[in-house]
Amino acid sequence: MRIDADSVEEIFSTVIGNKTRSLLTAFGVFWGVFMLVVMLGGGQGLEDMISRNFKGFATNSAFVYSGRTTMAYKGFRKNRSWNLENADVERLRAALPQLDVVTPLLTFYGQTAMVKDQKMNCSVYGIYPEMKQVEQLDIRFGRSLNEMDIRDERKVCVIGKQIFQTLFPDGEDPCGHVINVDGVYYRIVGVNFGGSNISMGGDPETTIQVPFPVLQKSRHYGTRIDAIALTAHAGCRISTLEDDIRTVIHRAHYVSPEDEFASFIFSAELMFSMMDNLFKGVRFLVWLVGLGTLLAGVVGVSNIMMVTVRERTVEFGIKRAIGARPLDILLQVLMESFVLTAIAGLTGITLAVLVLQCLEMGLAEDGVAVARFQISFGLAVGAACLLTVLGLIAGLAPALRALAVKPIDAMRDE
Repeated sequence: MRIDADSVEEIFSTVIGNKTRSLLTAFGVFWGVFMLVVMLGGGQGLEDMISRNFKGFATNSAFVYSGRTTMAYKGFRKNRSWNLENADVERLRAALPQLDVVTPLLTFYGQTAMVKDQKMNCSVYGIYPEMKQVEQLDIRFGRSLNEMDIRDERKVCVIGKQIFQTLFPDGEDPCGHVINVDGVYYRIVGVNFGGSNISMGGDPETTIQVPFPVLQKSRHYGTRIDAIALTAHAGCRISTLEDDIRTVIHRAHYVSPEDEFASFIFSAELMFSMMDNLFKGVRFLVWLVGLGTLLAGVVGVSNIMMVTVRERTVEFGIKRAIGARPLDILLQVLMESFVLTAIAGLTGITLAVLVLQCLEMGLAEDGVAVARFQISFGLAVGAACLLTVLGLIAGLAPALRALAVKPIDAMRDE
């Protein structure tokens, strides 16, 4: 039998002829492919949504905080409180050249910001311009803080997105306007629409950034600071420097270098490593469940084809008796299996893509997708190729069974 127009018509007629059996078989393949594509797209979307919370945050960074001592050291009792100071920044820079950014931070929560008769609660964040290398900004109006603001100790600030929307409901450019933050007036020089949800200064959307020296002096903090932000040079892991960081700071404050609880080092590197392992586990689970469901559907195709071949023993016997070659019988069964698998599989891929598109549009914010749920074109092509291979494999055993039919046996069954 040649694979021409007549033979293709025969194949489709055979597949569609037994509607109930074909539908049951096709549903198994359809559901397997549908689940595989939806789970792949859903897993990608979930990963994007979680990663979005950390967008713009340096992965190789850490934050150092002071605490209370748990050991007596050099005549000082335990359970003693101590504070980081400006000099600790220079100590770390001088002692650890592996560090790239070393910058102090001040944070005040529960503040009130006011412009004319509009006001809202906010946080105030005292920073140096180097902080942009730890937490990236998305400046929509104006600019970020710069070295001249620090040098001249200008009373300027960058406000967050929600502060801008609340205090300037008309959406006008706020740069140049004055904002009152708990009795201290700052001139707005920029609006930050970005920031990570793990920001150490609170929610970026409700945070006001001001020059570090200005905030330190206006709050009468002396040389005391709340935290130190650190990043390491490329190729150096911040986690390998934690003991050295703790030793340098503790010795300057007469705290035992072995007292790990006297200070707290929050390592973003560890957090990102945990998230990477989580994503790897999710991807493995998605592929395991999706391929398992798909293979179950393909096995169903093979089983149904075996039943079909058994019921068509006479047909194959007669074809062999009138001169059909073994290759003709083999190709017919393989093509029937392929057609059934391909129709169901491609339908599953198409519906899954539509479902993922609806999900992506439904979760969009301001018309912009917050996560990418759609599978790539290459992955769709790969799924189609996989269906082709599995369809042929599913029909291989039934085809070999059809080849084993002898014309004389088929006539006897008739």
